[in-house]
Amino acid sequence: MEKNWSLLVKRILITGGSGFIGSALIRYIINHTQDSVINIDKLTYAANQSALEEVENNPRYVFEKVDICDLKAIESVFEKYQPDAVMHLAAESHVDRSITGAADFIQTNIVGTYTLLEVAKNYWHILDEAKKSAFRFHHISTDEVYGDLSFSEPAFTEHFPYHPSSPYSASKAASDHLVHAWHRTYGLPVIITNSSNNYGAYQHAEKLIPLMISNAVMGKPLPIYGDGQQIRDWLFVEDHVQALYLVLTKGRVGENYNIGGNCEKTNLEVIKTICQLLEELAPNKPNHIKYYEDLMTFVKDRPGHDVRYSLDCSKIHAELGWQPQITFEQGLRQTVKWYLENNR
Repeated sequence: MEKNWSLLVKRILITGGSGFIGSALIRYIINHTQDSVINIDKLTYAANQSALEEVENNPRYVFEKVDICDLKAIESVFEKYQPDAVMHLAAESHVDRSITGAADFIQTNIVGTYTLLEVAKNYWHILDEAKKSAFRFHHISTDEVYGDLSFSEPAFTEHFPYHPSSPYSASKAASDHLVHAWHRTYGLPVIITNSSNNYGAYQHAEKLIPLMISNAVMGKPLPIYGDGQQIRDWLFVEDHVQALYLVLTKGRVGENYNIGGNCEKTNLEVIKTICQLLEELAPNKPNHIKYYEDLMTFVKDRPGHDVRYSLDCSKIHAELGWQPQITFEQGLRQTVKWYLENNR
């Protein structure tokens, strides 16, 4: 049964499907597979329904406005749609917001994940044997659960101990532990993926790359935390969602898979590259600016700011044959162009 799972047409329940990664995942599934999608999303500030315009009238797509902390509402969604798999992306994800107000992060990322696991477990228990063995609960998480690395340490593998720094990453680490516990204790067939920094079209304006693009074209300062030497591994969102679907359909139950872009860049490098692309793609600058780079402004560092993230993705490459297809240069050019064309 398990071998042929990826050949079957599935009903996939996606939480947080109106967010940046969730909407890219839904577009991928509707456009590149025969599966159907049930998108449940609370539609917080981070949601962007315009990212789903191209699929919203597709007969294989349905949307339900639901909060994952609402047990009764989640139960009725499971009952109504009888999903074959869950891909859980709903989360509060902005580190700065978690520092100034952690409550929403605790609620959505921990209590919400617990609620979803409970409903999924009870639903899974009463499925017939064939459906039971085919069911998957895929929890999508972050590389930030591992904490940070010095400039010389090797990249995080899936066996690296968790050492989260921010309220955001601590809440995601807690949710990962809950997912593992529901597998170990109740046998729920789970898979966890931990990805690096995503970027691409439709990302929320608060995040580094869209913020720098929009500030630059408006002639506003480009704030850089500390000395800008923090290193992140950048992953194009379309590469990420292909990996997510591959893990859902071919990954081993009970396992973690790291998904990274194999592309370490300092924040300063990323911002300078954006400025260079804008010189070429948006040469008509606001009046007072000679070069976009002149807008770069160093500001006080974020409290407890992680120095470096880096993911070792040899497991997903060896087991599932996945590696990123888009280079950072290609992906960033595409992203800058998209933001310029869409005035976001």
